[in-house]
Amino acid sequence: MNRRNLMLGGGLLAVAGLGGCKGAGSDTGAEARLAALGIVLPEAPAPVATYVPFRRVGNLLWVAGQGPAFGTKFGQGKLGLDLTVEQGQIAARNTGLNILAQVRAATGSLDRVRQCVKLGGFVNCTADFTGHPKVINGASDLMVEVFGEAGKAARFAVGANVLPFNVSVEIESVWEIV
Repeated sequence: MNRRNLMLGGGLLAVAGLGGCKGAGSDTGAEARLAALGIVLPEAPAPVATYVPFRRVGNLLWVAGQGPAFGTKFGQGKLGLDLTVEQGQIAARNTGLNILAQVRAATGSLDRVRQCVKLGGFVNCTADFTGHPKVINGASDLMVEVFGEAGKAARFAVGANVLPFNVSVEIESVWEIV
């Protein structure tokens, strides 16, 4: 089993390389995968303005833009000025954990996820920063760790001159659920 270490919020998290997710309802579903990876999701963050954190339409679930948890290391700042690409990846992974918390809140279980359809990532950065895709890989890689091939999504990663509350990244997503 491949193992790699990833700095997450100032602590060290060992991440195991596991096989693909068999899909909703299987014994190797996303909830079992989270447990095997030793990942504990945070509480789903409450909205900070006038919007809902998610909206389900049929078998699609839209999760509103999420950022890293307030007060976490690398959660705020500008890439290319305050933060490195690697620190941005940690912030994006933390943001991905908040996304998964919202998906669980909306569905009751991550085992109800059929696939991640889309991730849209905004990176708070300087005008000359070009590492947006590498930063948002922090969230994309998390989705693949948890859902296997079903975690690979269509995606965009763009730069922004400022994000709300000076968060380093914000990511919105669309999910197919059962």
